Amino acid sequence: MPGNIRKSLLQFVFSGSSMKRWNDKLRPMELIEIDKQAHKMIAAWILCRLSGRGKSREEQLALEEKVVEGGIFDYLFRLVITDIKPPVLYRIKENPEHYQRLAAWAVTEVEPILRPLNEDFWSRFTRYAASPTANGLAADILAAAHLYASAWEFRLLRRLNEDFDDELPEIGQSFAKQLSAYSRLPGMPELLQTLEPEKGQTSPRTALGNFVNLCGQLRFQKRWSQTPRIPESSVMGHMFIVACYAYFLSLSFGACPARRVNNFFCGLFHDLPELLTRDIISPVKKSFAGLGQLIREYEESELERRVIGPLRREGHENIIARLGYYLGLDSDSEFHDTVIEQGRIRIVSFDDLQNRYNKNEFDPKDGKAVKVCDTLAAYIEAYTAMRNGITSDQIQQAFWRLREQNAKSMLGGMHIGALFTDFD
Repeated sequence: MPGNIRKSLLQFVFSGSSMKRWNDKLRPMELIEIDKQAHKMIAAWILCRLSGRGKSREEQLALEEKVVEGGIFDYLFRLVITDIKPPVLYRIKENPEHYQRLAAWAVTEVEPILRPLNEDFWSRFTRYAASPTANGLAADILAAAHLYASAWEFRLLRRLNEDFDDELPEIGQSFAKQLSAYSRLPGMPELLQTLEPEKGQTSPRTALGNFVNLCGQLRFQKRWSQTPRIPESSVMGHMFIVACYAYFLSLSFGACPARRVNNFFCGLFHDLPELLTRDIISPVKKSFAGLGQLIREYEESELERRVIGPLRREGHENIIARLGYYLGLDSDSEFHDTVIEQGRIRIVSFDDLQNRYNKNEFDPKDGKAVKVCDTLAAYIEAYTAMRNGITSDQIQQAFWRLREQNAKSMLGGMHIGALFTDFD
């Protein structure tokens, strides 16, 4: 098994697909924790990129890694305390002694699942759990992104509940007050524009705010849409799972910080084009020669029209360049192993990444490893559905096909197949 990634950790991360949010409110659709986490981290990435302007490459990278790890730590902590409603959790946080007792219990619960992955990573998690606000700017970015993603959900359900739910005014006022405290962060005013009431909106959405709002719509797209599953998972939730798996795999490789961060965000954005084309399953993409390339060309043209073009017109070249790198727009696929050498993107081998280019200065990205994580996430989706009693032909065929195709796969000297055969 590569590194110390265990089945229990993969399943624990995936369990957020069954964790419902706002489950005491009338909802237009099920709102799921894993989807909120993905939306939060997309917003955090935007805020992080803008807050990093004017910083050195080393300072920007340090901020990005704190944001990535803080986001993962927040999610793991949330999975443990799933039954505590946010208002109650906020009250607990107001009392340092009570919060420390809660944090110590949560760390104990997570330890057997997370600690085998990487001792340094585990140590950082324990410190973060004890004092999540100690990370300064990174903590502010994550808090702002968390509030944005939650308020975005609140906007969906507000109208359905306003005739009978007397909590709504208080919740709305709380969001407004807390969000205003982070309006000083670069990019936050643009995001807040997407949360204004539908009627009487005073200013048009910016390209930046529209991009994050557009990403939120990936919550609505269900994977395996023609096949019943329990739990259902969205394209957005799947992206966050792949991002976490990619970060864990990076730790097992001994990847440098830039490589770890790039792999997380490559996983987080890898299915972004499906916002424009919907989720098209692999067998359909391969149904006739050239269809996959045709789909990609359409995806790229729509990305240019709806995302990249508007961002360019508002001067966000830095964000465009980074997003293009994650999506593989200059290397023909997000699943290629790439580096940036002398200002040019180069496709390299995994062995080269491990030996020659595993340094921050080369901005390395493991496209092949992200593809492994993408496949592994789909495999666990099928596995979990079968464990929950869904035995359709499509699910069973997908499970055994993915298992057979990957049981002997290697990534460099690492036996990736062991992760697949561990599920029976």
